[in-house]
Amino acid sequence: PQGRSKKKSRKHQRFMERRALLEQKGLLSPRRCLGSQAPVVGLEARSTLTKAGGTMAPRCGKVPKPKQVVSPSLSLSTSPDSIARHHSVLLSQGNGSSKGVQMYSPLLCPGKYVAIDCEMVGTGPQGRLSELARCSVVNYEGDVIYDKYIQPELPIVDYRTRWSGITKQHMKKAIPFKTAQAEILKILKDKIVVGHAIHNDFQALKYFHPKDRTRDTSRIPVLNQKAGLPVRASVSLKSLARHLLQKKIQVGCKGHSSVEDAQTAMELYRLVEVQWEMELAHSLPPRPPSPVTDPTTDSSQYMDDRYWPTDLMASSL
Repeated sequence: PQGRSKKKSRKHQRFMERRALLEQKGLLSPRRCLGSQAPVVGLEARSTLTKAGGTMAPRCGKVPKPKQVVSPSLSLSTSPDSIARHHSVLLSQGNGSSKGVQMYSPLLCPGKYVAIDCEMVGTGPQGRLSELARCSVVNYEGDVIYDKYIQPELPIVDYRTRWSGITKQHMKKAIPFKTAQAEILKILKDKIVVGHAIHNDFQALKYFHPKDRTRDTSRIPVLNQKAGLPVRASVSLKSLARHLLQKKIQVGCKGHSSVEDAQTAMELYRLVEVQWEMELAHSLPPRPPSPVTDPTTDSSQYMDDRYWPTDLMASSL
């Protein structure tokens, strides 16, 4: 029994060292005591009392989360925070007819949303090639978090000012495309990205965003239905804004404003956010969980012969 106890103690010590390493690398949440009023990850789902220095002290354990009650619907007058909380619960738990459906997306909140719009100019033969010249990104509330003019990689042949609003003067303060691309993609990483005909913006950025994290307001039938327009029709951002927001955009001869277009796309998305996300939860496949790798096995795997190139293996023989 004594030898078995020592073996168990060494095994527990290795477990604790491994746990500390995972916590340090951010792969595992640190343990907390029950007094912190926060759920913790533990080996046992019960809480017991153990003696500590002659007194009784609470032992860490898993605290069951209380069930949340989800309201069946929200009105358009509901505050954005309430909609976000409602939306988060829908995606994490499901309600009504969506009960038992696997949700494809992680817990969402306003900080995970951005809307983007890009303006392009013409380059290449006869200016037929579209290249990025301005990009604007706004957050869930419509506040601007990025708005810069960008120098295309090829010489500009047509500024397309009537639509883009870009002039030669704007290019004096433009930044290189590669610099802008790196800055923008850093913002878009792990975000739900909203836009209108957003594939054009991604093409100008030379980027592909995950489909399950893309919300294209030109492809949301609920918006067309709400505006009294054909569900399958491709409706312009200008038309949707006029019908649903009573807002006039893209007027005048000075061209479009990418900031205004991004803000409008976000406003339109928020009108139907809860309903559209529930429909997506049924239509898109579940997103597979990210694999958690064990950092303690990296070195041993690296030394395995199957990870070495065949030419190096042959030269060593």
